[in-house]
Amino acid sequence: MIRIRTILSSLACLAAASVAQAQSRAFDIDMRKPGAPVQSTMYGIFFEDINYAADGGLYAELVKNRSFEFPQALQGWKSFGRVEVRDDGPFGRCPHYVRLSDPGHPAKQTGLENEGFLGIGAEEGRSCSFSVWARVPDGDEACVRVELVSPASMSSSQTIAADSLVFKGASWAKYTLKLTPLETDPKAVLRIYLDGSRNAVDLEHVSLIPDDAVDGIYRRDLEQALADLHPGIFRFPGGCIVEGTEEADRYQWKNTVGIPENRPVNLNKWQYSTTGRFYPDYYQSYGLGFYEYFRLSEIIGAEPLPILNCGLVCQFQNETTEEQIPVDHLDAYIQDVLDLIEFANGPVSSEWGALRAEMGHPEPFGLKYVGIGNEQWGEIYPERLKPFVEAVRKAYPDIRIVGSAGPFPHGEEFDYLWPEMAKLGADLVDEHYYRSAEWFLSQGTRYDGYDRKGPKVFAGEYACHIDDRKWNQFQAALMEAALMTGLERNADIVHMATYAPLFAHVEGWQWRPDLIWFDNLRSFRTTSWYVQHLYGTYRGRNVLTLREGGRPVAGLEGQDGLFASAVMDGDRIYVKVVNTSDKAQDVTLNFKGLRKHASVKADGRIDLACADLQDENTLDEPEKIVPVRSGFEGDGPVFHATAAASSFSVFLFVTER
Repeated sequence: MIRIRTILSSLACLAAASVAQAQSRAFDIDMRKPGAPVQSTMYGIFFEDINYAADGGLYAELVKNRSFEFPQALQGWKSFGRVEVRDDGPFGRCPHYVRLSDPGHPAKQTGLENEGFLGIGAEEGRSCSFSVWARVPDGDEACVRVELVSPASMSSSQTIAADSLVFKGASWAKYTLKLTPLETDPKAVLRIYLDGSRNAVDLEHVSLIPDDAVDGIYRRDLEQALADLHPGIFRFPGGCIVEGTEEADRYQWKNTVGIPENRPVNLNKWQYSTTGRFYPDYYQSYGLGFYEYFRLSEIIGAEPLPILNCGLVCQFQNETTEEQIPVDHLDAYIQDVLDLIEFANGPVSSEWGALRAEMGHPEPFGLKYVGIGNEQWGEIYPERLKPFVEAVRKAYPDIRIVGSAGPFPHGEEFDYLWPEMAKLGADLVDEHYYRSAEWFLSQGTRYDGYDRKGPKVFAGEYACHIDDRKWNQFQAALMEAALMTGLERNADIVHMATYAPLFAHVEGWQWRPDLIWFDNLRSFRTTSWYVQHLYGTYRGRNVLTLREGGRPVAGLEGQDGLFASAVMDGDRIYVKVVNTSDKAQDVTLNFKGLRKHASVKADGRIDLACADLQDENTLDEPEKIVPVRSGFEGDGPVFHATAAASSFSVFLFVTER
């Protein structure tokens, strides 16, 4: 959210810098004819379950291994007394459950304790809904006591919330209760005791979800951070997890739909992909599945873009063709794509449309895009992509297909794949670039020379990495803002862009930098988030040509590290200026070609700036670096302003007739 506040000292230097600056840079903005449309999908978000982004993050479930389906059935749990794991439960794809029995002595206890995801975030006064499927094996009556416990509490009792449940009968049924913590503890645990008569009881699918979760599914502060970006596109579920390391652990969307109790657990490849940050309990519960992704797209107003496996497992981890799925074994993979489109868009009379309706959404989701393959490369990719394209075109000719340009933004594989994607008729090509500040500065005109008749560009994963310190310092955000002026200026060819990765738990990450960081109770938005927010908020509908001396303002030789772009939205005009140099620079914005009796009026400015390029927002200082709105007034067509050293500014104008 843009914060309106008095101009701080870091920006108060603008006037003084203006006096010191010897020459103003003249930017000409052509108003005679609006340029290319800026797609509604231009700026969006990319979600992958890395860094505990799903379970333990956006998915509001607080219980780890809630259905006892991890390979080690009690991983995430501590058991005491007489606890037995059994595998003939009521849900066919998740058959495990536990039986709690009398410990054999009145002074002893039987029960379970769940550690949550790096702890359970309990907040004073914030109620949570506990639920469990249960039965009493002998058909009689049994009772359990459910507690939230603060292990670090110095009070006489560590229990901060408690209630009891009574179960009746030998048939499986779902039981619920509310827990409202009396204290706050981000590292609480959940305990379940066999109580009362101590008759044996069977428990399955133990769940604890905060009552303020959006739709009962999404952690509220993290969902809000997504909504506030005003995203136009939502790419999911990855990323490398789409591929898996082996065929068996690839992401299979059909395992993620239907009732959550019957969604099988899957190994998350990020459990072991970075051995220096190894998390042996990192699995996907699929509680956040394809239905939930489509629903989230709807809630935040973004077009869904699912990515599906093309018959290739991770090429970084499988180097030979022999390790891949043969081309003549792709029928099931192709059918998965067709069935997904039916799930999203099909009538309730269809097999997969009926399942969508049964899950609570009879209306189609209106899917328009599908990506096939993540960041594959080499001849084996287009060879496999071809039958997918043919099948989708035949069954669903209006669906737009996204192909891949591989994992790198240039080089032999990149140069090979682009013509192949055009030959196959891909609508968009997904480019990825995790690169240095120098690389970002060199790419101001990257898309100026692209073929306008071929596929469009999807900048599907990008982030600036400063040297070896891959964190979210302000300098990285500034480089990303500079690059994005080139995306905006080339909106006729660039139709989508998504920063990556999206989320990271401060204690459970494998990859950085990331857009949004969180712990069990708090979160903060990085300076890169604020860059994305400004572009998404001030996206505009059409590009306006902005030039300096006939050249784009793209960090070219002699432009002193300046980047700029302009867009219009009805009677509103947004001019973005990024100054990557270490000195303030005066700029003149000259609106040319105004129609007769038309005028332009300044309506304020927004600046994102920081004196220390290595500074960043944190959990303790979440708003250390945020955009500042200030006054910027005057009637055009000529306006004078100063871009502070190392700053990103959005100048706001309104046209009048």
